[in-house]
Amino acid sequence: MQKVDHTKNIIEVKNVSFAYEKVDVLKNITLDIHKGDYVGIIGPNGAGKTTLFKVMLGLLKPREGSVSLFGQDLAYFKDWHKIGYVPQKSTNFDSNFPATVRDVVLMARYVPGKIFQKASKEDELAAEKALRQVNMIEYADRMISDLSGGQQQRIFIARALVNEPEIIFLDEPTSGIDKTSQDNFYKILQNLNKELGLTLVLISHDIERITEEVMHIACVDTTLTCHTSPTEYLKESGYAEIMGQKVKIITHHHHN
Repeated sequence: MQKVDHTKNIIEVKNVSFAYEKVDVLKNITLDIHKGDYVGIIGPNGAGKTTLFKVMLGLLKPREGSVSLFGQDLAYFKDWHKIGYVPQKSTNFDSNFPATVRDVVLMARYVPGKIFQKASKEDELAAEKALRQVNMIEYADRMISDLSGGQQQRIFIARALVNEPEIIFLDEPTSGIDKTSQDNFYKILQNLNKELGLTLVLISHDIERITEEVMHIACVDTTLTCHTSPTEYLKESGYAEIMGQKVKIITHHHHN
């Protein structure tokens, strides 16, 4: 079973604040993500979860504070192959998009700016490996538009895996897919974390499910309101004001 190495920080967020047009979205966030961790980020709508992701990935520049990736200041970080990202609603694309599953995965291997690239043998092997990791190799030559939402989401995980990252960020990865697909999806994530040692960070609104899956919970509501284990989180919030309403969280046994 994968163990978290608390001596190695992959992500270090220090005193980060961010605002859109003078409206504070993040305030003084400090958060470390360790090698081998599986972190669930939760919080109400508009709490700043996706913004925090984008700041950590260098897509947005914080007003204050700093971000380090693999011990290096974000401004100087170049090893982007170490990081995979599955954005929110990644499967919502043109249903007539003329690409096979293999094509979609290979897109992550192409050099930006070079339109007519031919995949190398190394690229092809990397794509096949990634598809096997998400149990979708038999769909390699199918059109991406012919797949179900759950199958498509697994393909986008494969695309994030194809450059052999050390950490993957996932923004609401199970939104809009049925329960069976969600179950299969979480099994894949557990395998990536425990067997391959990948560090995972995901945003979710499904608090009950996420507390069964992850190793640590980070609660974001403009500020970082908690960063703890699911067990401690549930102990403190059996009845809590979460997602704008009173809910009781009931969970079954924890996988980790």
